[in-house]
Amino acid sequence: MNTQGHRIAILGGGVAGLHVASRLASRFRVTLIDREPAHVWKPMLHRIAAGTCAVLPPQTSYVAQARERGFVFVPGSVIGIDRRARQVQIAPLVDGTLGEVVGARVLDYDTLVLALGSLADGFRTPGVAEHCRTIDSRAQAMAFNHEMRLRVLDAAAHRGLLSIGIVGGGATGVELAAELAQLADLAEYCGADGIAGRVRVTLLEGGPRILRPLPERIARESHARLEELGVTVLTDARVERASDLGLHLADGRIIEPDIGIWAVGMRAPDVLGTLKVTCGGGGQVVVSDRLRSLDAPEIFALGDCASLTPGSGRLPLAPTAQVAYQQACYLCRHLPALIDGDEVPPFRFREPDALVSVGGYGEFGSLGTFSFFRSAGIRGRIAHMAHVLLYRSHLVQLHGVWRGTLMWAVDLLNSRQPKIWLDRGRFRGPRQKAPPEAMAPLMPAKSLSASAEMKVTAWHK
Repeated sequence: MNTQGHRIAILGGGVAGLHVASRLASRFRVTLIDREPAHVWKPMLHRIAAGTCAVLPPQTSYVAQARERGFVFVPGSVIGIDRRARQVQIAPLVDGTLGEVVGARVLDYDTLVLALGSLADGFRTPGVAEHCRTIDSRAQAMAFNHEMRLRVLDAAAHRGLLSIGIVGGGATGVELAAELAQLADLAEYCGADGIAGRVRVTLLEGGPRILRPLPERIARESHARLEELGVTVLTDARVERASDLGLHLADGRIIEPDIGIWAVGMRAPDVLGTLKVTCGGGGQVVVSDRLRSLDAPEIFALGDCASLTPGSGRLPLAPTAQVAYQQACYLCRHLPALIDGDEVPPFRFREPDALVSVGGYGEFGSLGTFSFFRSAGIRGRIAHMAHVLLYRSHLVQLHGVWRGTLMWAVDLLNSRQPKIWLDRGRFRGPRQKAPPEAMAPLMPAKSLSASAEMKVTAWHK
């Protein structure tokens, strides 16, 4: 068949969607649809939210990637999918100042690839939608970062307390808790005297331990490290509802955070319900071992929005970046043959390393089936290197070896620890406590004009 005229619509520009679009654009007419202007590796969202990532958040512009790889990027949110007409309905682009910039659109396709990712599943718990925040996208992470900066400044200026409650002891909740603890440390070392002790982070896990998918030893070490950082970790603390009073636990306790974050559970975007195909309990599209919908051969799904149960397994594959990436590689390799109706081998997931980063304070992990020693544990610098290489390999796959390596170098320059100069003294970065005379506490709000005379300059080693 003439593949150059075959239209492939890819919904979602995450790890899987952007990889497929970049690889298949030379063989098909590929269109990528996403509501965000740029791609951010989802495991980095907690660092963007806490404000502890590089000076410029590592991201890939969809427009630039589309121009380089030859696909078409359409900005907007998908609001409906018509299977019979093979059309995707896209919502208008609306700006708060300019109003409607681009009207509603309809996109025709021959093959549809669903890579919409997932959302935190808090809507089944009463009050969560109204009283808790989620960090599922770049926009949500940046909005939370803006709010956190204002709240930390307010707590520092008025010497008040700031309490944060994170529901969910998985990798997302653990890493976010560690990054928020690091944010408080950075604020104190940069002059907000005592702010680290006034930012209280509580991590709530409904089960008996955090990081349940990882080996128990890694969970135990991560738990201990979080407590060393000042994070309060509560296990067997199942949240039944949220209200104006706070987070209501099953045992009757009420946790009263200033900010509640929901980082537990996972569900597919609601738009998949318009497909009228077989879906799992969380709304994910059930697919065969060729990543094809059971009801629509022209529809493929991968990543968090797909539900695939291996032939030898009883449960679907976990919604992780590793699963999404391996499925994307499989689809890039075999989609042309699948469209032609040829036989291809089934998808087989190879268990990778499992890693968790506790902020800038330590990494822990276990080696998967790629290693010589199955279920072996790693920690410290080795785990840190594995965690970094996982992300760097993603950049190389998107941009090639030379450009990916250059982006790595830029990230390294941006992430080097700064030295801080205050009028009252000079001290090194956040690993070293400043002398009391160098710490310039923030003044109350009425004295901010006077404190503005203090000169603060940061530069790198």
